Amino acid sequence: MNQNERLNYLINYLLEDLHLDKDLFFGEDLFTTYRKLVNIREAKPVSKKFLEIQDEMLQEENRKKGIVSFENDNNKIILWKGDITRLKVDAIVNAANNQMEGCFVPGHHCIDNAIHTYAGIQLREKCHQIMKQQGILEPTGKAKITLAYNLPSCYVIHTVGPIWNGGRDREEELLANCYFNSMKLAMDNGIRSIAFPSISTGIYSFPVELAAKIAVHTVNRFLQDNPDCFDLVEWVLFDTHTESVYEDEVDKIY
Repeated sequence: MNQNERLNYLINYLLEDLHLDKDLFFGEDLFTTYRKLVNIREAKPVSKKFLEIQDEMLQEENRKKGIVSFENDNNKIILWKGDITRLKVDAIVNAANNQMEGCFVPGHHCIDNAIHTYAGIQLREKCHQIMKQQGILEPTGKAKITLAYNLPSCYVIHTVGPIWNGGRDREEELLANCYFNSMKLAMDNGIRSIAFPSISTGIYSFPVELAAKIAVHTVNRFLQDNPDCFDLVEWVLFDTHTESVYEDEVDKIY
């Protein structure tokens, strides 16, 4: 089965499952249609055949995008502008929402949507199980860990960043908690390399300059307190401006 055949099978399965008409997606390429359908699908079981074909398709997509890894060059903290779903590290960090089941907006270009799309529907199902057992929305600043399924990384650490409200709702403290709790959870699970996005600086509107200062200094303090626990901490940044701001903060330390 080639990639188009895999995508057609998956799309037809999802259309039937969601009771949708294929004409709604007329003119789109197959992967765009597939992504939209899995984005809106709630967590529930699928057939064994679906999972097998989905996994083959996603692993091929990941190979086409290119898997990226970095050798440790004695710098524990590095920066990279790119797509976090391409990274081969022990764990990537997902800037999740408080429902913790991924972004349900079809085709949305947020990190939460991308991670859930390329990991596969197993990730949403696992997060659903975690949240069902927890019984409440995920508190801001806490962290959870799951397998990464079809991603090149081994694990995904999910943390809910604060929404910026002018600094009136403990946003700085809560953002620091995101980084600290993610690092602590990684350390407790034997993770040696971890990659962060710039948490809360997208649609949550946290000022980038302040967020970078909190992020870099929180991680640096954790590394100083636990000097032998990590080989690499990486920030994966979406745009040149954000990359430059984080570079300035890292340069102040190293």
